[in-house]
Amino acid sequence: MIRNLLGSYSHLGEYIISCQEKNGAIAWEPRSKIDPWDHVESAMGLDVLGFEDNSKKAYEWLIDSQENDGSWFSQYKDGEVTNFRKETNFTAYIATGAWHHYLNFENIKFLKDLWPTLEKAMNFVLDGQTNDGDILWAKDKTNKWMDDSLLTGCSSIYKSLVCAQNISKELGIEKEAYKKEISMISEAIRNKPERFDRSWESKSRYSMDWYYPILCGVIDGEDAVERVNKKWHKFVVKDLGCKCVEEEPWVTAAESCELVLALNKILEKEKAEAIFKDVLNLVDPKSNLFWTGYVFKDKKYWPTEKPSWTAAAVILAANSLYKFTKASDFF
Repeated sequence: MIRNLLGSYSHLGEYIISCQEKNGAIAWEPRSKIDPWDHVESAMGLDVLGFEDNSKKAYEWLIDSQENDGSWFSQYKDGEVTNFRKETNFTAYIATGAWHHYLNFENIKFLKDLWPTLEKAMNFVLDGQTNDGDILWAKDKTNKWMDDSLLTGCSSIYKSLVCAQNISKELGIEKEAYKKEISMISEAIRNKPERFDRSWESKSRYSMDWYYPILCGVIDGEDAVERVNKKWHKFVVKDLGCKCVEEEPWVTAAESCELVLALNKILEKEKAEAIFKDVLNLVDPKSNLFWTGYVFKDKKYWPTEKPSWTAAAVILAANSLYKFTKASDFF
């Protein structure tokens, strides 16, 4: 039964592979742009479906393309850098993907080979941590830190640091690596809202700011349930899914799937299953692939893209609900 259900998602893995270039990089769509965060997310989708070699190839690209300071640039296309910003969230995500890969395949050599790259990445990220615990969101094209922090980005980095700590322990390097840094970023996310969006309009309009602190494990228990309930009516549209932005009539597959992961994490399975059912309405019946989102005011799918990372988000959400692999409870 489980195997048959997993098989119904295999075409999504094949689509992700069709977006993978010879050097291992996974583009948004075939021959499209590449960014390190979505590249790793796509590799995680491949893990669930058992495409181990293709997933490993994705990490080989990260090893080969890492900058001397441990970072990656924000965007690439056709082997060239198209955005020279270096985002901490993008750089940290290699640890999340690596630990997920290991939990699925239990290949210790994979972790050993990747550790030097991963450690350099974490050093870059933590160079941007302030005395208040938040981590600056990026370096600009002149390699200077941009003085602001993102709640969603720091939440994702928190998860990556925990995964890096797990990897360090598994390799016998250090049992409690990054302990202080993890504690500091958790404290900032929980109790220092003034550290985020200091120089631009608040990102609280975005649903990711709502559920990411839960998804990544900083906020849990009754606090998490209260957080979900407080803004549920602002972001969830009945029978359609989760909006990306509070005031926009636009539900998106990836945000809806991440909300599924966050809900499942706090044992709100009924809500999680309802949202996932809504996500399935975003599939294109011709290709059986998922659109980015749906503008319900205009009754149109938009943008007209079917990203590899959206397919991966669907796979990860399905795994959390239906327990396909040993890493189904990863989040």
